[in-house]
Amino acid sequence: MKITISKGIGSGRTSLAAFDAALLAAGVENYNLIRLSSVIPPDTVVERAPFRSSLEEYGHRLYVVMAYQGAEEKGAEAWAGLGWTQEEGDGRGLFVEREGAGEAAVREDLETTLYSMMESRGRTYGPIDCEIAGVRCEGEPVCALVIAVYKSEGWN
Repeated sequence: MKITISKGIGSGRTSLAAFDAALLAAGVENYNLIRLSSVIPPDTVVERAPFRSSLEEYGHRLYVVMAYQGAEEKGAEAWAGLGWTQEEGDGRGLFVEREGAGEAAVREDLETTLYSMMESRGRTYGPIDCEIAGVRCEGEPVCALVIAVYKSEGWN
């Protein structure tokens, strides 16, 4: 299995429009998103790559782990990130998603949460990796989004 990590930032006249613009920038705008908990199945490769929606999949279910943060006040920042760790042998692992007003705090939360999850499971999966997106509000509402795309599925 392959999980694609994509990200996007957007702005719009409303916070929801900014979120939609971030979805568009991440390539997942035409799906019905189904949020998953944060477990990576065995035999999975996680790769960073822009995800692009397909017109043939318009309206499909898209299984994801995602983090997003908005900001509406001028000068405020929005940061979102995903962190993950995988066992080197079979690729099983964990995702975490964190949001906040600063990159350093989001990065620290990702790492601290993953270390805690590994400790509670009594397992050391492997090195921690992360993808973070951020944007500063200069007028219109903004949104930062990082999304892990598992798979899409039609309704029939």
